[in-house]
Amino acid sequence: MQTTAIINHISNWLKSYAQNAGVKGFVIGISGGIDSAVTSTLAAKTGLPLLCVELPIHQNKIQVERGLKHIAWLKESFENVSSVELQLSSVYDSFTSQLSDSEAQNELALVNTRARLRMTALYYFAQSKQSLVLGTGNKVEDFGIGFFTKYGDGGVDISPIADLLKSEIYALGKTLNINNEILRAAPTDGLWGDDKTDEEQIGASYPELEWAMAFDGDKNTITAREKQVLQIYTKMNRANQHKMHAIPICTIPQNLK
Repeated sequence: MQTTAIINHISNWLKSYAQNAGVKGFVIGISGGIDSAVTSTLAAKTGLPLLCVELPIHQNKIQVERGLKHIAWLKESFENVSSVELQLSSVYDSFTSQLSDSEAQNELALVNTRARLRMTALYYFAQSKQSLVLGTGNKVEDFGIGFFTKYGDGGVDISPIADLLKSEIYALGKTLNINNEILRAAPTDGLWGDDKTDEEQIGASYPELEWAMAFDGDKNTITAREKQVLQIYTKMNRANQHKMHAIPICTIPQNLK
């Protein structure tokens, strides 16, 4: 894998896209994970203004610290990087306080609400600064299992790393000298308040999911674990097709207009 060439390709693509769109720069939410770390660094390398936004909602302290360290490193390394922190815990608490007891029991819906509150904040900053919101989804998340929140972290303007597998993003991260704490940290979406990992939520690791995404062999020759992983991947892929395709439009026949 030609990591340096890919890094330059993405950074050039980002700069060209922004210039053609007539915008000033980029806005990105920093989570303390590898995807946002790599994406923000690629954007910083364009030389265009980059605003890194911390949006904690009862966030795990370790995740926050990793994100802040990465932002500090970016600002030391690139003059075009700035940052802001917007504490959304009170906004989230205000929302949940108005839910009935039964509604407040839907944990997954509340997790997705966190992601959508962050999306709203990112677009406030993007519009105020005439910038684009950067997506941080990778290929497995965006096109394999649909592991993102619709109109949450899936609500972005451009997706620089969506054609890269998680393993490839780690390779870019090493070349970009991303903080070792981020490179070693278990992937997590940071939406649960604790440090629940992606693997704990999904039931399979990213290397396993990458294997399943590429699998095109005889199911009778694979191991029991591989069959389980393939089942997890297939189930999530089917269930989340609505996230991966354009919103269905009811087309009206011309003879009815």
